[in-house]
Amino acid sequence: MKTLIAALLIVSCAACSTLKTVAPDRGRVDISSQGYDSNCNKIPRIYSGVSYNVCLLNSEPNSNAIGGIGLLGVPLIFIDTMCSAIADTVILPYTIYTQVNDGSIKVN
Repeated sequence: MKTLIAALLIVSCAACSTLKTVAPDRGRVDISSQGYDSNCNKIPRIYSGVSYNVCLLNSEPNSNAIGGIGLLGVPLIFIDTMCSAIADTVILPYTIYTQVNDGSIKVN
């Protein structure tokens, strides 16, 4: 049980996109990389961490948007997306509730 709790804490700490989008300031989140804004207007609260990363990749063409070299040659954004998918699944009941009550998160 201690190992499971430790693993969940590590995943939630690694999933920084989920942490940015779970409780955004005033229902808005800024998605930009290296000065390039995203083309997304809003993202759903359900799986918002994964949506954040997809919108980050959907910005103006930028070679640095994928996060550079990460672990074993895998870009950091893909590692974060996998961790965010796990963290988003754990908090799914909360995000479903906030999606119904507050709607989607506005971008930029």
